[in-house]
Amino acid sequence: MDDFLSPDIRELREAFVQFMQREILPALPSFEAAGEFPRALVQKTGEAGWFGLVFPSQLGGTDLGFLAMAVLAEEMARLNPGFALCQNQQAMTCPYTIFVGGTDEQCQRFIPDLIGGRAIGLWSLTESGGGSDAAGNLKTFAQRRGDRYLLNGRKMFATLADQTDTGVLFARTDRDAGHNGITAFVVEPRKYPGYSAQPIDFVGLSRMTRSCEVVLEDFEVPVENRIGAEGDGFRLAMHAIQAGRVSVAARAVGIARACLEEAIQYVQQRPIRGRPLASYQMTQAALADALVSVEAARLMTWQAATLMDQDRPANRVAAQAKLAASFALKQAAASAQELFGGYGLASEYRIAHLVSYAHVFLVGEGAPAVQRILIAEDALGIKDAERHRVSYRYPRGRTAGGSSG
Repeated sequence: MDDFLSPDIRELREAFVQFMQREILPALPSFEAAGEFPRALVQKTGEAGWFGLVFPSQLGGTDLGFLAMAVLAEEMARLNPGFALCQNQQAMTCPYTIFVGGTDEQCQRFIPDLIGGRAIGLWSLTESGGGSDAAGNLKTFAQRRGDRYLLNGRKMFATLADQTDTGVLFARTDRDAGHNGITAFVVEPRKYPGYSAQPIDFVGLSRMTRSCEVVLEDFEVPVENRIGAEGDGFRLAMHAIQAGRVSVAARAVGIARACLEEAIQYVQQRPIRGRPLASYQMTQAALADALVSVEAARLMTWQAATLMDQDRPANRVAAQAKLAASFALKQAAASAQELFGGYGLASEYRIAHLVSYAHVFLVGEGAPAVQRILIAEDALGIKDAERHRVSYRYPRGRTAGGSSG
């Protein structure tokens, strides 16, 4: 598979893995044990440039593109899925929504601190009862009062909402306009009143990076923090989710690889009837099937990222990659855990922890049913998968030099 990557990206990946092994991984267990968010480590990662791969240098990024982002997101998740949960908040959907729809002033004000790890991000669309139709069931309402919007409502499954400095949040500004009544806002919970976040307990997931329920009670958002015009929110959300699907797919592949790495090591050491478990054909068949699924999903993810780097239509391919990657992770996790037998549930083995993330990446950035609908409707000519598309690299006329036309 490495033959599909340029020497520069392979070198970048090696440097990133070394950075993680040297600077991040040794410090994570103490944060996990204490249930404490590793803010300093997120900042260290951002300051090293690892979150800014799809953003231009004028915003503090490195402009290396979506394929580089996907390759590094995969490695981050392979090494530590809990830490990798901050990927979309710092490197993808949160800053990318601002990049897609924001003004140059908004981009300069918010993006450098997000990708630099100095501000902790948030991307919040989903609400209780919304499920796969998050936009259609969105009830949070933003009412304009002079130079402020007052937001009231509740959000669910908002990752890092209890740590957020700068986030992107979607609310209705018109209750009767359906999807066209949704607006995107940059929110700053530490600066304005009316925002509270309560972490949700999930079995087996990280205690240092939490998903939360958010309660908004006359939460203040300045008018200048609105992204685009009123009613632009749904289009912006769909475009950001497409980019997020590549990130989610890459991380699903990374965790699936970690599951198989653990399983391969275990079956070579575990004796059954005087022979290594690895020598049995049933073991080999389970590993072979999972390996093929993971490698296929990996290639599809890289294809979607490459198309985005080339500014070519990629929404359908991104949905296919996300669907394939989530199923590959589910298969790899189940096969690996079964090979471990009873030890697959024991905390002393990493596999039990990895398996906990399989469902997260099955539903993140759209459950399988959502991906199937998008893929099938595009193929059947019912709805064009690219109907919300803008330029991936420099949207709204913004160029590599940072100007907009």
